[in-house]
Amino acid sequence: MREVTGIIPVRYASQRFPGKPLASILGKPMIQWVYERAQKSTHLQNLIIATENKRIYDKCQEFGADVRMTSPHHVSGTERVAEIADTLSSPYIINIQGDEPLVRAEMIDALISAMLQEETPMATLAIKVDDLSLLEDQNIVKVVTDKQGYALYFSRSPLPFQSSDYFFQHIGIYGYRRDFLLDMCQWPPSRLEQEEKLEQLRALENGHRVKVVFTHFSTLSVDTPQDIIMVEDFMKKEHHD
Repeated sequence: MREVTGIIPVRYASQRFPGKPLASILGKPMIQWVYERAQKSTHLQNLIIATENKRIYDKCQEFGADVRMTSPHHVSGTERVAEIADTLSSPYIINIQGDEPLVRAEMIDALISAMLQEETPMATLAIKVDDLSLLEDQNIVKVVTDKQGYALYFSRSPLPFQSSDYFFQHIGIYGYRRDFLLDMCQWPPSRLEQEEKLEQLRALENGHRVKVVFTHFSTLSVDTPQDIIMVEDFMKKEHHD
């Protein structure tokens, strides 16, 4: 098995929710939930938290995580992941979002399996959604693929336009070949990336394929304090089930 390292990028500053990684969810900081759930992956050999903040660093050390300090000047989580990846020899890197406390090991393992089988430079996750009322939601990123499961486009707009049955929602967990990740972070932001505010479009605009791996597991990103309530409700139900 080729070495695969998971990196969880987190920062303290957030316009809508400052200190979000340290927000308590059923008595644990959110970043601890993400780390412990990702740790259950059977395909990850290493798992690292990357942060620019001393308070987050100290809290992660308290619960025993491998945590590294990064530059405070990164404009994206991908750049933070790349800074750590540049110090590693691991040929495969998984970028696990620090605001996804419902992430499951099965999702990470499926992404890794696809990367190793396809020899693709970049892969990500998506889930089939039947609720068409969500198609117009700009906070939900949509993706369409070709018949081999490679992304044709990602958008915050309805995609496909006027879908009559279902669409695929993008889940922001990414797998990269390490050398590709480091190269991509050196490319200038692309036009569509800036207009959609979606970093993955930089790869497509530069002519690279992105494998989309479909999962049956949904997640819930925490963007506001109100989202914590929904996550706690989901976790309580998950525990009882």
